[in-house]
Amino acid sequence: MKDNLTQPIAPDQDFLYAQIADRLGAQIHQLILKTGAKLPSVRALSQEQGISLSTAYKAYVQLEIRGLIEARPKSGYYVRYTPARSFEAPKQEKPVNESKKLSLDDMIAMVHRNFSADSIVKLSVASPALSLLPRAKLNKSMMEAIRLSSNSCISYEGVQGNENLKKHIARQAFSWGGNILPDEVVTTQGCMEALVFCLRAVTKPGDVVAIESPTYFGIFNTIQTLGLKIIEIPTDPTEGLDLDYLANAIKKQQIQACLFVPTFSNPLGYCMSNEKKKTLVDLLAKYEVPLIEDDIYGEMYFGKTRPRTCKSYDKKGLVMLCSSVSKTLASGYRVGWCMPGKFKTQVINLKLMHSLSSASPTHAAIGHFFETGRYDLHMRNLRKALHTQCLRYTQAVAEYFPEDVKVSRPQGGYVLWIELNKKIDAFELYKKALVYKISISPGQIFSTDSRFTNFIRISFGIPYNDEIDKSIKTLGRLISLE
Repeated sequence: MKDNLTQPIAPDQDFLYAQIADRLGAQIHQLILKTGAKLPSVRALSQEQGISLSTAYKAYVQLEIRGLIEARPKSGYYVRYTPARSFEAPKQEKPVNESKKLSLDDMIAMVHRNFSADSIVKLSVASPALSLLPRAKLNKSMMEAIRLSSNSCISYEGVQGNENLKKHIARQAFSWGGNILPDEVVTTQGCMEALVFCLRAVTKPGDVVAIESPTYFGIFNTIQTLGLKIIEIPTDPTEGLDLDYLANAIKKQQIQACLFVPTFSNPLGYCMSNEKKKTLVDLLAKYEVPLIEDDIYGEMYFGKTRPRTCKSYDKKGLVMLCSSVSKTLASGYRVGWCMPGKFKTQVINLKLMHSLSSASPTHAAIGHFFETGRYDLHMRNLRKALHTQCLRYTQAVAEYFPEDVKVSRPQGGYVLWIELNKKIDAFELYKKALVYKISISPGQIFSTDSRFTNFIRISFGIPYNDEIDKSIKTLGRLISLE
């Protein structure tokens, strides 16, 4: 009989998982495995390393605990953002104490002019690249919708919109905690028209509307056109609206309505917590102030579940939710909608006066696209792509920008909000970047008083490639020269 001491000793499986986790962790830190890279499955890692499935699983769990990788439902394990240095969040700027008129038209117009130029790398556009959109399937839905229509979609729709589309919009509401009937939906030509209808339904020229600061610059032009005044409510880069400031403002001023983007705001990218959304709805209900909830980015979440909306907490019909497929599927189709609550009659009357009916072919096509399940599949793929792109762009900023930058950590949407050194003028940087065929959004255009002078917004809607890498590297060089 052989001496047991001469037999090979089986490796300690508990020790092995830590060894494997350390080796993978080292590759991540050394950028051999880069942000967004897909890791082998648990089974593949088990076979590759000659270890048990449980040991392979423990190794991945250990890396998850360290924050180096993440598990994505039905997709596997991916490398998380692992910067060479950590970022602080951008600072909360001082609030505006009174309503102010807009004065940034020329600056906004200049940025807009470069949105459609083919020769420019458009880091300024908060929307998906065409390569991320299912054009062939959309075309198929358009043809099917026209074929199935009794009048080939050449006749007017009902004033509230395409019945099939409204039905599926109402079904979608289940994912964000809503219990919506199709008759509560009014379709529009994109989200901006929905916002305009809702604003006009609850305000008149000279009224004060509360908005976030910073916020999407398109809102300013809209409010100016309607003859409304603005009060800006300061926001925390991670927590969202300052509700105490809002409460005091409501007491001091005759705020007629609020227009907020609580879920993945543009440009900060924050998502208010469910508790805070409920508190906001309760606060506004107390003072009978309508809330126009711009939920256009709500479907672009990076987590496991779709965030709830303020509308889901609405008991008085004061929350008017607006959205569209412009940021998710087809901006050119101009398919939007609102759920105007107690103000539905006013919104329908405005639609009758303004546009009478929504465009029949495109609205029918999107209704068909929802009905076939193509939208859900598309959104699963789009969310994965955007999450990976967000991480990769952020890593590039870490690599190429100066050490003192501060960057937002969005949990959804399309944009990064970047704070630069105080000495840098973002609009001057924008003009210098244009010389290199790069378009960014300068921080000045996200506030009525231009106080975000050393901030920029860049979009990660384009899949990361050599051209994007070169552009971000060029931006970093231009910033360093300032």
